[in-house]
Amino acid sequence: MIHNLSQSPSIIHEYMRALRDVSQQGSKANFRKNIQRIGAIMGYEMSKRLHYVEHTIQTPLAEMEHSKLNQQPVVITILRAGLPLQEGLLDAFPEADSGFIAAYRKHEGDGDDFVIDAKYTACPSIDGRVLILNDPMLATGQSFLTAWEVLKKLGKPSKVLLGAVIASQEGVEALSTEMDVPFELWVGAIDPELNAQKYIVPGLGDAGDLAFGSKLQR
Repeated sequence: MIHNLSQSPSIIHEYMRALRDVSQQGSKANFRKNIQRIGAIMGYEMSKRLHYVEHTIQTPLAEMEHSKLNQQPVVITILRAGLPLQEGLLDAFPEADSGFIAAYRKHEGDGDDFVIDAKYTACPSIDGRVLILNDPMLATGQSFLTAWEVLKKLGKPSKVLLGAVIASQEGVEALSTEMDVPFELWVGAIDPELNAQKYIVPGLGDAGDLAFGSKLQR
């Protein structure tokens, strides 16, 4: 199931416009903050799909029944670009467990071909848990697919939720075809195509560089 948050009018459009507009991309702080805001809204929307139980609490005046999450999710991000999105999701799920996967495009030769190389993983068990895997840019889908191959060795989640700020249509189709587990995808917008370098068009550029500064290529 695909949930495109831009399909209905909302404040998401303001945050997306600021992220995409080159005249506003000069501030790394604002770029990170807008991704964080989208992550918080995305987390709220995801929360509607989770399971709740009734729980008795004591107010200053009386006891009452109140809903609470049956189980906290595990929120896992793909470094480094995913950090602001992770922060936003944790605003929505402040008691969630967190995990991190470092994955990057490893180019082969001088051309545009690359593979996704996952070098580092720090995650709790996801067995029987709701897994929220996030990365701001869903281009080819290979980062999500590679991360899932790593994560499924850590247990079998009860539910898999994926989150991205911008996806390409090609990336959405790749996940729909290649993910070997049922999942739901939340995305701020779905763009029509990828360029020769496999960047999303119109997209917003390199989310990691815009959030944290340019990196040395090795």
